[in-house]
Amino acid sequence: MTTEDYKNLGFECRETHANYISYYKDGKWDEGTLKGDDCIKISAFSPALHYGQEAFEGLKAYRRKDGKILLFRPELNAARMKASCERLLMPEVSTEKFLDACVQVVKANEDLVPPYGSGATLYLRPFIIGVGRNLGVRPAKEYIFSVICSPVGSYFKGGLAPNKFLITDFDRAATYGTGRVKVGGNYAASLWPHHIAKQNGYADAIYLDPSTHTKIDEVGAANFFGITRDNKFITPKSSSILPSITRMSLMYLAENVLGMEAIEGDVPINDLDRFAEAGACGTAAVISPIGRIDYGEMSHVFYSETEVGPVTRKLYDLLTGIQTGDIKGPDGWVYLVK
Repeated sequence: MTTEDYKNLGFECRETHANYISYYKDGKWDEGTLKGDDCIKISAFSPALHYGQEAFEGLKAYRRKDGKILLFRPELNAARMKASCERLLMPEVSTEKFLDACVQVVKANEDLVPPYGSGATLYLRPFIIGVGRNLGVRPAKEYIFSVICSPVGSYFKGGLAPNKFLITDFDRAATYGTGRVKVGGNYAASLWPHHIAKQNGYADAIYLDPSTHTKIDEVGAANFFGITRDNKFITPKSSSILPSITRMSLMYLAENVLGMEAIEGDVPINDLDRFAEAGACGTAAVISPIGRIDYGEMSHVFYSETEVGPVTRKLYDLLTGIQTGDIKGPDGWVYLVK
């Protein structure tokens, strides 16, 4: 594929050379190995299939200008997966094992890491599933940890371009449920609202807090942020949303590089006028500017429905510059695949 081909990539799976797989049995993980396909054979009684005992992560490999490959803060993905495993009573995958698996997959698919300047990346999907013969709601005794990958482009159509979003009446996760961990059930709950939003011409649905339905929680498969008219970076604080590594990084950059006040707090749906700009952020989405939000009879336009706001643009350039090695970020933010 040429650089131009990579620029036109969507967010979907493609053939790769190898993936990583490791088995947990009798209380311990094996060494793990690379395999040449993405097929797994498991029992039809596996708890992952019936009770949703599974968790996953998402991170990317970036091609640097000199051709070398970087991962962005992968130890935070490892930590988040540990939290997901703990919540679902699954065995921990150590940070060392997690990083080693990711590096093995990147090296095995090195020629598939898109070229610098294409805007595309190699997406890595580590996951763990409960397997083995089991009947009844209880944790599995055996598990599979795997890392699969695919070259991808932008998650939202158009890349860094404003999208419109629809407020949904559905909940993605309960207040004291599994919203703060990255497990499949949260995403299964989002499929129908996403479908309705897409049918009506929106990029995705936005979820309100499940307790009161008065505050923004999440933007489909990403976190919400807003830039106030007095130059504050505000993002929702909630027990039912995933702690995004991208959001955490943007808060740091807003405060320490752009000199803004970064706040985790309430974002009332009826108080959107205080925001000059807004966006959705996450590993897959990176930053997707929000041009408009529709809510019942209400419609709110932020900076523009066609142009990216200046602060959002600065944050995007900073983040992607660090991820691709063009800008020196804080110590430990990038991991060189040697």
